[in-house]
Formats: sequence, C-alpha cells, structure tokens
Amino acid sequence: MDPSDRVRRAHWGDFEGLNLAGLVRLSFELNHDDPQANARSFPLSGKDIKGREEQEKDCRTYVESRKGQYVHTYIEPDTSAWKRKRVQLPDGSYTYRVVRPIFEGALNDLKRGTTPDGERLDGLVVYDIDRLTRDNRHLEDAIEVVEHFKRPIMDITGTLDLLTDNGRTVARIVVATNNKQSADTARRVRRKHRALELAGIPTGGRRPFGWNEDKRTLNLAEAELIRETAQRILRGAPLGAIVNDWNDQGVSTPLGNKWTNQTVKTVFRNPRVCGFRSRNVREINQQTGKESFRVEIVRDDAGEPVIGQFEPILTVDEWDAVTAVIGNHAIAGRGKNTRTYLLTGTLRCGKDDCGGKLRALKAHASRVKDPNRFYYTCEARNKGGCGGGVSIPGQETDAWVTAAVIRKYELEAERREAQSAPEPWAQEAELAEVREDLRELSAARKERRISANRYFAMLPELEQQERELLTDRERWLAKAARTSSAMATIRSDWDNYPLAQKRAYIEEALAAVLVFPANGRRGFHPDRIELVWRQAQ
Repeated sequence: MDPSDRVRRAHWGDFEGLNLAGLVRLSFELNHDDPQANARSFPLSGKDIKGREEQEKDCRTYVESRKGQYVHTYIEPDTSAWKRKRVQLPDGSYTYRVVRPIFEGALNDLKRGTTPDGERLDGLVVYDIDRLTRDNRHLEDAIEVVEHFKRPIMDITGTLDLLTDNGRTVARIVVATNNKQSADTARRVRRKHRALELAGIPTGGRRPFGWNEDKRTLNLAEAELIRETAQRILRGAPLGAIVNDWNDQGVSTPLGNKWTNQTVKTVFRNPRVCGFRSRNVREINQQTGKESFRVEIVRDDAGEPVIGQFEPILTVDEWDAVTAVIGNHAIAGRGKNTRTYLLTGTLRCGKDDCGGKLRALKAHASRVKDPNRFYYTCEARNKGGCGGGVSIPGQETDAWVTAAVIRKYELEAERREAQSAPEPWAQEAELAEVREDLRELSAARKERRISANRYFAMLPELEQQERELLTDRERWLAKAARTSSAMATIRSDWDNYPLAQKRAYIEEALAAVLVFPANGRRGFHPDRIELVWRQAQ
C-alpha cells in the first residue's frame, strides 16, 4: 500500500485494509467544591471523563464500523498530558518535560509500523484530542509521525485532524487553549491550597504517624511513642537504636512498612508534631541540578507560624530541641551497624607507625575458662594494621572506658546544674530584627509602597540572614540538648541502654581510644590506654 494512501483513505473515513490501534488514557478532574482535594489525589467528578473500557470500546467500534481492523490498545494509567516533571537530558543537564512513556512508545511503534506484538500497524485512534495531549511538544511529535511517516492519527469525536494542513493548524490552537486551561486549573488549585494552609486545615493523602485517619485527633499509642522517643533523642539515643526498637515492637509506618533512619527522622522533623501547619517544598540545587524535598512551617503574611487544626504531640521547645539534635547528630555509622562489641571502630593502635583500628577476637576456648573472653587486637598488615602487635583484654577495656565516659557526662551535668541560669542564645534579638525586617518588606510590597523589582532585590539577602541565624540557633539548641541535665542519670540508666545507644554515647564523647603495646606485661593495664576526647562544638 502506498504510504500516502493510508493518510488519504483515513481522511475519507475508509479504513478497509488498515490495521489501527487505540490509545486510551485515564486522567483526573479536580472537584473544586471538595476542600480535601489536593494536588496529588484528585477525585473523579464523573463529568466528561470516560473510563478505560469505554474509551477502548468506542475506539474499536469506530475502527470496525469503517471496515478497519483493530489490533492493539495502548493504555496509559493515571497520567497527565500536561503536568511537567523534571528529567535529565543525555548531556547531563536537567529540564522539565511531560513524561508519558506509553504515548512515546506508541509513536515509536507507528514509525516502525509494528505493534508490540509484532502485527502491522498503520495508524492510531484516540477518543478525543484531550486523550492525545495537552502539550505542544507532544503534539508536534504526533504531527511528525503523520507528515513524515504517513501514519494517520485520528480522534473519534472529530475535534482532532492531523491529516490536513488546516486541521494541524486548528489542532495547535486547540492544544494551546487546553494547555492554558490546565494552567488555570493548576493556579486555582495552588490558591485553594494556600487558603487551606493559612486556615491550618490538614490535607494530603495518607494519615501522618501519630494521628488518626481524620489527621486531626491523636492516635494515643503512636503519640505516646513519639513523646517517649523525643526524650530518648534528647538524652543522646541514636536514630539506629530507635529504628530497631520501633521495628522490634511491631510498630509500622502509616503505609505498613518497616522504619528506617530517614522515615523516623521525617516524623520528628515535621512541624505538625508541635502543632504548626506544614507543607512540602521542592528545591533544585543550581550547581548540581539535583532535586530535594523538605518540610517547612507554613507562615502567614506577617511571617508568623500558622497553627494547625489538629492536636499537637510535642511542645514547640521540645520540637526545636529534637530537630536540632537530629540535624547536627547525623554522624554516619553512629549506632547503625551490626557490630557486637562496644569499642570496635573506636579503639586504635597507639604505635607511631600504625594507628589502625583494633578488632575484637574471641579467645580460644581451650585457653580460657570464660567462654565470653575476648581481646581487641590490631588488624593484619593487608587490612591496614601492624599485624597483631597490639592486643588488650576486651571486657576490662570496655569497663574502664565506659566508666571514664560516664564520669565525663556526669561532670558536665554537675557543671551545668551549678549555673544559676541556662545561657541564652546570644543572637535571639538579631533573629527577631531580621524577621521584623522581612515582615515590613512584605507589608511594603503588599501596600505598593515599593516596586516588585526592589522587593525581589532586597528579599534574598534578608532570607539568607534568617537562614544563617536559624542554622546557628540549631547548633546552639543541639549543644544544649546534648548537655541536658538528663545526663545526670546516665550511670543508673547505662545497663538498660541497648548496645547501639551505648556506642553512640561513647562515639559522641570520644574521637578515638589509643591502645599502646604491652611491652611484655600480661593482663589489663589502664596506663596503656589514652582517651582522645571530642572537642566541644
């Protein structure tokens, strides 16, 4: 068959001898009267939206009524023909595109002239132009298939005509109009979301951990777990130990999954925990092009936090302290490994030409009466050590180092309790002044006392100052939390801590523990050990 004849006969409505496929796509129409609607989960309104089975049936009937053969259906589940996503280009740069792999695969099949099943493919049928695309770039890709590969693309409602020059011009106008309608809808959705945020109304899909399905009332068991864990974090418990405890207790995420360090951190870094309305923010690193997400407090036009219409779990001060600790204690490996000995990774060989890490070795059962007896010894040369030239009894070393660390924390607690009042953060007034400047700048822009150009020129510097001050305050809060008076109970609590938490306390206090050669002496001798304390930050 002459390739041009395929397009001409399709234009006349004569499909005899043509093998045609259908493209069906599900999309969602936002019900603007539903206050719980959100940008991720739009409810079906039931207006002007056909299901997959209906679209496929109509396409098949359309083809067969014109004596064509319907050979395949391309199904796009829950996709948007308008919304752009961030993608990486072959040269490594990033851009935004409407991502529709099924649609793009159908066009590639049309170019080759075969379906995924290997049958001959002469053209494509869609229900209407909206099912094909609302993106001009994809429309031009479809037009290219018709013009250069002579494969007709048609809709059964008659609004799409890519088979003639006039029809293609009209299609471009219709797609541009539909694109604007989608943009208008997105703008209305954003405005609606902003109104919900300022009212403190909770939205979103799944329930947040700590609350019931209504996202307002507390799940009492989960809320109590969050309160208890917050106190553990302030006492120095590592995230790894908390993750293990939650999973061992059979506690699962709202999706029914096991906990990880990141998901536990997400729970505590969400401002909703202390009663503030929060929102997700997407950020792009301008240097690397990488995309990241964070949760931030929703603020009103005056810059004040919006109080949410739900019950809080922690106080604002508790939340500030916990998030400061989580942000500044993210030391790789702390309390998150499978090591079974307290000082593995902390002990190092004291020889001048070595400095390698000591590892634990079980004593040979034939040589000792105690089956739990073990030694810390330097690694072999091929593993970065000095070949076992330094070794020290493990149980005695653990006990001696533990006693020193506990006493270190107790002395810090005694010193703080001797202070008449806790030392305040020195830059609180400066932060308040910067925030007042931001409020005044916003008010001036709103009242049109300054131009948009001047507003946006002044805004970044003030926002940068606020970020730097908030970072400094987090460091200060983390230091205060690390040195809270709860450390005074560390001696009585020590035996109840899991191994991961004990390791975390030791690694928090000590940069390393040096072990020097025995020089012929047998047994444990404390003078062989040198403690390298971490500097206060």
